[in-house]
Amino acid sequence: MTAYGSQEMSAPLKRVLMRRPGESLRAADPARWHYGPTFDGPRAVQQYKAFAELVEKSGAEIIWLEDGGDGLADAMFTHDPSLMSDHGAILLRMGKPLRVGETALHEKAYAERQIPILGRIEAPGTVEGGDCIWLDAKTLGIGRGVRTNQEGIDQISAILAPHGVTVLAYDLPLWQGEEACLHLMSVMSPLAENLALVFAPLLPAAFYQLLRKRGIELIEAPADEFHASNGLSLNVLPTKPYEVIMVEGFPATKAAMEAAGCTVQTFEADALCIACEGGPTCLTRPVLRRAA
Repeated sequence: MTAYGSQEMSAPLKRVLMRRPGESLRAADPARWHYGPTFDGPRAVQQYKAFAELVEKSGAEIIWLEDGGDGLADAMFTHDPSLMSDHGAILLRMGKPLRVGETALHEKAYAERQIPILGRIEAPGTVEGGDCIWLDAKTLGIGRGVRTNQEGIDQISAILAPHGVTVLAYDLPLWQGEEACLHLMSVMSPLAENLALVFAPLLPAAFYQLLRKRGIELIEAPADEFHASNGLSLNVLPTKPYEVIMVEGFPATKAAMEAAGCTVQTFEADALCIACEGGPTCLTRPVLRRAA
């Protein structure tokens, strides 16, 4: 099956690339990978299984990458090493040196399924998928920060321009430092075409103004839960418009989305998402999103 195409953030998730964590995560050195005190490798693997079951129940086809003990503990965060467009995949170059080897895993998976490669980011450019948000099919917003640099943004702009896509770049704050990760999607999660969960204090001001100008309804994430979760309370995966998956334990954030009409499913993730600094969106690379 060669079906692909995703220039929307909340359309029904039909096909997704995921990596089943195994020995590389179980044996990960928390200090080396910048994992928090709640990290527990075996528990993280079990919590991932519960998340994967929710994705499967949504009806999405999962393209599985297996952890064969390659030592790439972060490779379960498949959102970052590639970006899917309606014209093929773009192979990204990771800003975190420990993750550079992950791109080859995506390239192999796409080749095996005859999904074309539209382009790739070359050194010294870096772009991570978590910094990329499709505002519509012709507009890609990118966060410029620790993980994504101007050289990478220039390259992805050149790749997409022949297809009529405009790339808009916004500077991200440093927040908790270079070792921590603040992506553009750390402060905005699209929930439907005109609905998003945001943490406004860390949003680039010009990006915030653009969202308002476009008429997108912005749900303000509760600050206490955002900080308590290191931002993971805001990392929400839409499996279709108004149907989302989030990390368990943040009832005020969940209630805010439900008040806006969303159905919210949760899973326990203290050893996985909270500890490893990546949420449900980070754990998925949409390959095909399409309205029914």
